[in-house]
Amino acid sequence: MKGPLFYSKILLFGEYGIIKDSKGLSIPYNFFKGALKSDTQLSEVAKTSNSSLKAYAEYLAVMQEENADLVSFDIEALNQDIANGMYFDSSIPQGYGVGSSGALVAAIYDKYAKEKITVLENLTREKLLTLKTVFGKMESFFHGTSSGLDPLNSYLSLPILINSKDNIESTSIPSQNLEGRGAVFLLDSGSTGETAPMVQLFMEQMKHEGFRAMLKNQFIKHTDACVEDFINGNVKSLFGNLKQLSNVVLDNFKPMIPVEFHKLWKQGIDSNEYYLKLCGSGGGGYILGFTEDFKKAQKALKGYKLEVVYNF
Repeated sequence: MKGPLFYSKILLFGEYGIIKDSKGLSIPYNFFKGALKSDTQLSEVAKTSNSSLKAYAEYLAVMQEENADLVSFDIEALNQDIANGMYFDSSIPQGYGVGSSGALVAAIYDKYAKEKITVLENLTREKLLTLKTVFGKMESFFHGTSSGLDPLNSYLSLPILINSKDNIESTSIPSQNLEGRGAVFLLDSGSTGETAPMVQLFMEQMKHEGFRAMLKNQFIKHTDACVEDFINGNVKSLFGNLKQLSNVVLDNFKPMIPVEFHKLWKQGIDSNEYYLKLCGSGGGGYILGFTEDFKKAQKALKGYKLEVVYNF
């Protein structure tokens, strides 16, 4: 048995901001993927996955009782498959901000949800919000709280535009210019990050009036502008807003940026060769980079692992 593939995602814009109703833009990233598989001879990695699925199945049984009108799963079939050696075979790195748990949640919903909403039907805003709610509750098992966006992206394999908490839609983004010099890239920080403590840190900061004002007047303002620019293909304006956003993050989200990258972050802003921003909650994992000239950025970031996600 081998299930359909579910891809990783990249939240291009909106990390932390979407908690407070900023815009956001999330795109599927096909470089990493995962699928449900079964085997009688399990490797150590597969055994770990299989036993965590056992715990997850128990969580889902309780979750559906508490949300009977929202979703129901074929828990019997799920438990049976787990007993028969089912595991999630995934190349998506964990703790890297590219949605490893989101792909698993999407795969489980796809296979075991009864009366599921499918990609083939007319995806009204109402259906998207229902899916997002279901996925948020399903993914809370892994993160404590979840917006449900990662699994939604993985499940639909479409770019998702977040206008606000209650207003999301699938969207199209300008086609890539594979001959272009500009790029969005991932920079490997070489360490993993944990979502829950980072989000908790953010929530603590939110208690301070100054931080709340900065979030509203600077962070969200520049995030929203970046989303608009990216979707409309306004590259020149996008890089102006990216510079501002990168600056605001460096000044106000320092704990979320691994210490050894503070200097590199500042270097990009000062030289205009690249701009860095958080990929997911930060604290490790990937850092997102934007550049108008990838060759220049490569030179400036020599010795670091870069992976192109999108070409301008």
